[in-house]
Amino acid sequence: MTRKRHMDAKRARPMRKRTRIDLEKKMKMITKFEDGQKLTAVAREFGLAVSTVCTIVKDAARIKEHVKGSAPLKSTVITKQRSGAIYEMEKILISWIEDQNQKNLPLSPMIIQTKARSLYGEIKGTFSDGSQSFLASSGWFHRFKNRAGLHNMKTSCDAASGDTAEAETFSDLLKEIIREGGYLQQQIFNVDETGLFWKKMPSRTYISAEERITPGLKAGKDKLTVLLGCNASGCCKLKPLIVYHSENPRTLKGISKATLPVYFRSNPKTWVTVDIFEDWFVNCFIPEVEKYCRENGIPFKILLILDNAPGHPAHLDDFHPNVKVLFLPPSTTSLVQPMEQGLTENFKAYYLRTTFAQAVAAIDRNPNLSVREFWQSYSLYHGILNIAKAWQELSPNCCVSVWKRMCPQFLRGFKGFEKDETFEGVADKIVKLAEELDLEVDKNDVEELIESHGEELTDEELLELEAAKDATDVQAVALEEPEEKPKCFIAEEMSIAFREIASGMARLEKMDPNASRFLKVQRGVDESLACYREIYEEKKRAIALNSRISIQNVRTKSEDFELNVSEK
Repeated sequence: MTRKRHMDAKRARPMRKRTRIDLEKKMKMITKFEDGQKLTAVAREFGLAVSTVCTIVKDAARIKEHVKGSAPLKSTVITKQRSGAIYEMEKILISWIEDQNQKNLPLSPMIIQTKARSLYGEIKGTFSDGSQSFLASSGWFHRFKNRAGLHNMKTSCDAASGDTAEAETFSDLLKEIIREGGYLQQQIFNVDETGLFWKKMPSRTYISAEERITPGLKAGKDKLTVLLGCNASGCCKLKPLIVYHSENPRTLKGISKATLPVYFRSNPKTWVTVDIFEDWFVNCFIPEVEKYCRENGIPFKILLILDNAPGHPAHLDDFHPNVKVLFLPPSTTSLVQPMEQGLTENFKAYYLRTTFAQAVAAIDRNPNLSVREFWQSYSLYHGILNIAKAWQELSPNCCVSVWKRMCPQFLRGFKGFEKDETFEGVADKIVKLAEELDLEVDKNDVEELIESHGEELTDEELLELEAAKDATDVQAVALEEPEEKPKCFIAEEMSIAFREIASGMARLEKMDPNASRFLKVQRGVDESLACYREIYEEKKRAIALNSRISIQNVRTKSEDFELNVSEK
């Protein structure tokens, strides 16, 4: 009887739901544990049993090796190690599929199977088992889908085309939400991600041609993701967020990332993941818009409009009661999302113009410098500065005009300019700058380059990127770069800099016949350098204080010595 009661109680107890833990979550647990958190704290944070976390941490080496081998982060199992042409093809295919999903591009089994056959044809010659036939059959696709964890893959072929009727319905719905919520034009924001090949030249230039025939990873294919956003009044452009594949690029060593004119984050595939977006939303977006509202006397009440990109979590409304998030219907993004109505294209055109102008200025300063040498010295740090500069150069009028389709009520009576006219003007300036650099560039080349930032990578480029990733992993193990000292102000160097600036101003004064103009420039330079002079004076005071302390210590020791001698 006792045994029967025990069995009945066991049946009555609700079964514990099994939690699926993907590789991404496992890596987060391992990182937190290795950073010093206790197992109990990690388990509490992820809502798991301590024993489960302990098992994952013990298996850290195998998990890391699997992730390094391009395993999809959403998979929940570690499969047996495979090798050969098909295995390598699948690694590259997973990268391609994830890239398509990040761009919100729908995929069908037929499209994936066709891509798999194409990739296999490219790489089979480099493997001993490449002679076997590969048909990318339905059976292979089913097994591949399970291995890669592609359970939520988009397969709708109609989603890529915009739904005009649904776009109009959403526009009416948004108008009602704005009216009921009492939102001002300044309180409505839109952000979107865009890819940027930060070191890419127009294809017909000799630099681009040389790069194409050079073996190895092409600098022009080094890509980052930029998140840009602004409000419907065009008067608040958010500080850009960039996501790069390296957390600590060599060009940023010694530079505090907090002082950059952008928010800097990293992801191996340069994607804005859910974690990165949540971090940006809570720690960057909310404080920035709250400050904007406070400084402009506007109630802190924000409406943020987003597309349905995989990195945009659906629970953003839970983070702050004053920030409401509204998602666009999937098939309307290209039709109504403000950032996709020409703003990102103009930004990329401004970026190219800024880069070319920088090259012209550098060669003017040093006539012995060639364009090739300038381009070789052009680093990610320069790219980041130019991203911020290009974004700031976009006018409020340009930012307002892109809201025309989503919020036409805000543009009644607005006398802005068309996107094409703006783009044409920027393209003209780029062509003129290119002529100064002896580069073969016309408007069609500029348009082609701007469009190429969103193009799909070819099979050859996918193979190059995969090979570069493997080479980077090997180098990371083989090489350990010495720690570089962070940047800091040195009083002696600052003194030299001030003398050189004064010498340059004195030369300009001798040449300028307009005394008023020179005085105006002099005042501007003095005002700009005021912050550095303040630091310099503080450094001098610190040096003087340390000197007095040292002298006092020497005197004290001398007096103590004399006292000891006299006592003896």
